[in-house]
Amino acid sequence: MAVSSAIPKTMKAAYLVGTRQVEVREVPVPEPSPDDALIRVEAVGVCGSDVHYYEHGRIGRYVVDGPLILGHEASGVVVAVGANVKHLRPGQRVAIEPGVTCGRCDFCKSGRYNLCPHVRFLATPPVDGAFAQYIAHRADFVHPIPDDMSYEQAAMVEPFSVALHAIRRSGMRPGDRVAIAGMGPVGLFTVVAARRLGAGDVVVSDTVEKRLQLALQLGATEAVHAKRGAIADAVRERFPDGVDVAIETAGHPDAVASLLPALRRGGRLVVVGLSQSPLKELDLTQLTDGEIEIAGVFRYANTYPAGIQLMREIDVWDLITDTFPLAEAGDALERARTNKSESIKVVVYPQA
Repeated sequence: MAVSSAIPKTMKAAYLVGTRQVEVREVPVPEPSPDDALIRVEAVGVCGSDVHYYEHGRIGRYVVDGPLILGHEASGVVVAVGANVKHLRPGQRVAIEPGVTCGRCDFCKSGRYNLCPHVRFLATPPVDGAFAQYIAHRADFVHPIPDDMSYEQAAMVEPFSVALHAIRRSGMRPGDRVAIAGMGPVGLFTVVAARRLGAGDVVVSDTVEKRLQLALQLGATEAVHAKRGAIADAVRERFPDGVDVAIETAGHPDAVASLLPALRRGGRLVVVGLSQSPLKELDLTQLTDGEIEIAGVFRYANTYPAGIQLMREIDVWDLITDTFPLAEAGDALERARTNKSESIKVVVYPQA
């Protein structure tokens, strides 16, 4: 095993030990397998899924039934590599793609590895995440980053990958008009991805004024406060034929229904947000008469190389509003849970 420097025997890690209860523990540094890289974690973003596990202890069929390390939006520096690892070396700065797939199933072999039924995804029970000073991770899901890229930018490649995958699933072409509902971090990154990949007008909606203003700053051409008007009305007033692509990132069934009337005939509706309640009403007549296509988005696949290159151009400090050391990981999660009107992206620093 190649090692860059002396590696400590123990490390600190923040464990979710109960509903809204986080405990920092001293635990052994993990031993990398021959196919792993051992990474000193430098920055980790707090995701909405982390907050949901923290607050509710489960997401659908994934249940926290024992102490769990959260955090999957991560970056760091390689400190050791296993005997089979050839593309990484100790000392390299990296972005960590959190979902390790089997590589053997039909989904993996066809390039849609995000659908692999055997995936082990950081911070998805029972797999521990990256709110820790070190993690061992299979090396083919560890991506070197350029020298001019910050650890914060590298960590944000993960949520940006969701946005990139959504744009790809939408079939968006240069010049297309796009509507996006939900301006959380993924929605904001979807604005950035759409504009970087050639979208024309981008109309967005949310219920938080700060997020709408940030969306305009990032490239949206019109922002609609969802409590004051419907995004479809704003779209139709500006573009009577509707938009080519509509993307839902809010995770709310009403947002899905609100986007359908904004689409032109032959348009495409892309659903990214994970809703905790079912969609009760959808105008099937409009769906069939307009030959609307609907595409779901589950995480991402084959996005990290492009995401790393595009992220170099993005000032992530437009989105990062709060930072915490590992010892205050519980406070970071609580901040993200309770301050949705002001906090956009919260980042934890395991080495601080």
